[in-house]
Amino acid sequence: MQMMTRDVLLEMDQEEEEDDDGDIGLDNLEQTAVSNFGVLESQPDFRTPEFEEFNGKPDSLFFNDGQRRIDFVLVYEDESRKETNKKGSNEKQRRKRRAYESNLICDGLHLEATRSILDDKLVFVKVHAPWEVLCTYAELMHIKLPLKPNDLKTRSSAFDNFSWFTKVLQVDESIIKPEQEFFTAPFEKNRMNDFYIQDRDTFFNPATRSRIVYFILSRIMYQVRDNVKKFGINKLVSSGIYKAAFPLHDCNFSHKSEDLSCPSERYLLYREWAHPRSIYKKQPLDLIRKYYGEKIGIYFAWLGYYTQMLLLAAVVGVACFLYGYFNQNNCTWSKEVCHPDIGGKIIMCPQCDQHCSFWNLNITCESSKKLCIFDSFGTLVFAVFMGIWVTLFLEFWKRRQAELEYEWDTVELQQEEQPRPEYEAQCTHVVINEITQEQERVPFTTWGKCVRITLCASAVLFWILLIIASVIGIIVYRLSVFIVFSTKLPETLNGTDSIQKYLTPQTATSITASLISFVIIMILNIIYEKVAIMITNFELPRTQTDYENSLTMKMFLFQFVNYYSSCFYIAFFKGKFVGYPGDPVYWLGKYRNEECDPGGCLLELTTQLTIIMGGKAIWNNIQEVLLPWVKNLIGRCRTVSRTEKITPRWEQDYHLQLMGKLGLFYEYLEMIIQFGFVTLFVASFPLAPLLALVNNILEIRVDAWKMTTQYRRMVPEKAQDIGAWQPIMQGIAILAVVTNLTRKFRGLLLPIPQHSGLIVAMIIAFTSDMIPRLVYYWSFSVPPYGNHTHYTMEGYINSTLSIFKVSDFKNQSKGNPDPKVVIPTTCRYRDFRNPPGHEQQYKHNIYYWHVIAAKLAFIIVMEHLIYSVKFFVSYTIPDVSKNTKSKIRREKYLTQKLLRENHLKDMTKNMGVIAKRMGEVVDNNLRPKLE
Repeated sequence: MQMMTRDVLLEMDQEEEEDDDGDIGLDNLEQTAVSNFGVLESQPDFRTPEFEEFNGKPDSLFFNDGQRRIDFVLVYEDESRKETNKKGSNEKQRRKRRAYESNLICDGLHLEATRSILDDKLVFVKVHAPWEVLCTYAELMHIKLPLKPNDLKTRSSAFDNFSWFTKVLQVDESIIKPEQEFFTAPFEKNRMNDFYIQDRDTFFNPATRSRIVYFILSRIMYQVRDNVKKFGINKLVSSGIYKAAFPLHDCNFSHKSEDLSCPSERYLLYREWAHPRSIYKKQPLDLIRKYYGEKIGIYFAWLGYYTQMLLLAAVVGVACFLYGYFNQNNCTWSKEVCHPDIGGKIIMCPQCDQHCSFWNLNITCESSKKLCIFDSFGTLVFAVFMGIWVTLFLEFWKRRQAELEYEWDTVELQQEEQPRPEYEAQCTHVVINEITQEQERVPFTTWGKCVRITLCASAVLFWILLIIASVIGIIVYRLSVFIVFSTKLPETLNGTDSIQKYLTPQTATSITASLISFVIIMILNIIYEKVAIMITNFELPRTQTDYENSLTMKMFLFQFVNYYSSCFYIAFFKGKFVGYPGDPVYWLGKYRNEECDPGGCLLELTTQLTIIMGGKAIWNNIQEVLLPWVKNLIGRCRTVSRTEKITPRWEQDYHLQLMGKLGLFYEYLEMIIQFGFVTLFVASFPLAPLLALVNNILEIRVDAWKMTTQYRRMVPEKAQDIGAWQPIMQGIAILAVVTNLTRKFRGLLLPIPQHSGLIVAMIIAFTSDMIPRLVYYWSFSVPPYGNHTHYTMEGYINSTLSIFKVSDFKNQSKGNPDPKVVIPTTCRYRDFRNPPGHEQQYKHNIYYWHVIAAKLAFIIVMEHLIYSVKFFVSYTIPDVSKNTKSKIRREKYLTQKLLRENHLKDMTKNMGVIAKRMGEVVDNNLRPKLE
């Protein structure tokens, strides 16, 4: 088939005014390029789609002739029937659209237009790609297509003996039949006979057909201005010339198609994947990949694998939580806090200046009991386990990802990806390719690229600093409002002991600060989302993968700081640098650094995590589930009076919601943020993996329900892996070891060296009370430092609380004593310092230096232990299994062999034909002589 030349372009004069999207004006439209052809309507070369009436078949996926399949649908609003008819603007849009459609037809596509049944202003343009067009662009896009059925035998698994147990979890193969596997190779038209073409209508499946047509739609031009070409369906949709562009679902999700030749894959996906009754079943990944493309398939494969791995973490987390819960009554130091003769007689120093009073230690009895659940040996074991679990998850996922690359033919995907249309449109500079030594066009010079990178990095840094500024504002709020609550709250709640027991000034400060922090987080997210897209568009990545990876890094870096900064402050900085009562540390020279709640900062961190994670989950569900459902419901209510009319498939899909190019990006981002909360702060709440497991089981089905029922079908896209999310998870894995074990050893901090393994071990050592408790048990409970005759934890609380003389208070830091209570001569505070009267009073005592020495020893042991385990796990689990490597090499060998054999057969056949013709020529030349 010979395609027509695409020369129907609208040009504009330099003096014409350009609107926001770069479109042309109307003043001298007919005197520009269009004037070469005459008036647009009378232009003989200007081709328009055929208009046909709806044939009354609601499930039809074909043109009215019943032969040509609909590969894509374009929707626009007829300007002549608009209620508010702005003549100039409407005429301009109509001309652009008709020029674009004419070029589509000239490029070989078939178009058929049909008016809407429910709204006669809407026109649906159905697009069909004939065989020649599909073959041409399949070769251009290096699409892999079947050569012959794959006859490689799959190895039996060790779990096959338990098939009777796992069968109930599998998808019913009688409903969703397994996909036939093929040897594949990039398509070439001159080797068409080598490919497994049994039926031209089914050789390119619907997803591949839609991908090819979208590739064409994204590159067809419709306008030129100053030698700058405007092209692409995305630009036309964003400027309102078209209202939508999408491929069709193959049927209604609630019932099969009436067309018996239609496989009704949407219905099968809803029944066996998205329906609540299938919540316990495995996902039909091959069908998901076939219907939605590899990019959607790899997301659900990753989410399903992550959920499976969470099962192990949830079991261990529940076991560690139960261990702490059932052993909380055996916690010696908690008993001392609650004992009326020990904790009841220990008077603690005021926690703020002027407005706070002295208090008894035993008021922290309830919080100390709760703290025993988490600050136990079981939670420490769980924190170490999660560090190893993260490594196992990442390593096993790489293996699973390699298997999917082989099964889904994405091993060499990088060779197939084409530049983005937006990138190609800006390629105006000519450079010499270092490899080919040929000229090629790039969008900017090296200097221009450096300028863009600098501007983009500066913008990202500015927004990160803005987040840090908001966190500082929250800290200032905490410091200032704590004084207010300390003064007003006891007076307000006077006489209500049950409320005072739980609503303390620290609790009120924590809850209000967490709520304000959450509101600020969500506001900054909404603003920065638009800013990140603008920055990435300005950066102009070459391919779609590069674009998404660049946007991913920007968004995650922002989200990481935005979501986790307040949690990191509570976990690692709050209550760390407070000095001692006679010489407290002031923040900004005005606010006294806040101390942790009497029961520790762990409960406050749990409150922060609960509000942020809970609020985030509610907000995401509103955005992802409730919002599209309500929009679709409103759309159905508007057309309720016309529901008796039979509507075609394309009109039903048009009234669904658009997921958008970044829809999957937000799904990944949501799960990665959850992955960070589960791994980074799991030591604060061992039940977090269990909650994440339940959430993800529901998340998989909710996402499936959205895609099959509420959203239009997305353009299928290829994807080799999960992209930039993989290194992000690896970074979280390293940080997870740091944060989980850090909170188990809250204590003193030393300058941190550069060696990352030493960093992990040091943070493990300097964050919990476990090492101080062990030092007391083995050294300070017995002589020469202790008075007990055997090793014990009795007296630990008294040994960890230093003594301060009340008369040594400075006027600024002196508390506000209760007039009903006798002012004590001394008070206690938590630190390892010498008592008043000592020759080095208020300096660190011998206990402190013993603890430091024990922590340094712990550093050396843990640094070697953790990295030995991680190295061993990484070494013993290769990224690609031996079986998968063998399959890849075997398929490559057989593919090359098959192509070579077919090539030899063609050469032999051609040589035979040539020899036969030469023989006939020789016979014809010799026959007269013989006669």
